[in-house]
Amino acid sequence: MSTGKVIGVNLSARRGIKKINVGSGYLLADYGLQGDAHAGTSRQVSVFMAERAEELAGALGLPFQPGDFAENITVQGINLEGINVGFRILVGEAIVEVTQIGKKDDESSSFSFLEPAPLKTEGIYCRVVKSGWVKTGDWVTIIT
Repeated sequence: MSTGKVIGVNLSARRGIKKINVGSGYLLADYGLQGDAHAGTSRQVSVFMAERAEELAGALGLPFQPGDFAENITVQGINLEGINVGFRILVGEAIVEVTQIGKKDDESSSFSFLEPAPLKTEGIYCRVVKSGWVKTGDWVTIIT
């Protein structure tokens, strides 16, 4: 079983503005991260690996902060590269199910404050299947 930690819980009140790390949040079943502009959509919550984000930011000569690539949950120490649609992940108290990996180029909100926008190809999009709180330092575990 693969485990890691949450290092960022990131949201933006409106689409098209930078997500900020708020440290904790509530993942509501069939809705997403409360307070985030993207909640309630087919891609309720986005997850991205900090190691990959640091690599991309470093290539640009920039420091990395959780939320820089428009992800809701930034995780560290867990390899999500082999994850597939249908996998479930325990994130803090909540459980999310992977519904999509990447998204089509023509879809809106392929936004990142640091280019490139890796969520288009590497982003893990999930729906919340069990509500719960998530905060920085919480464990992240692939459960199926």
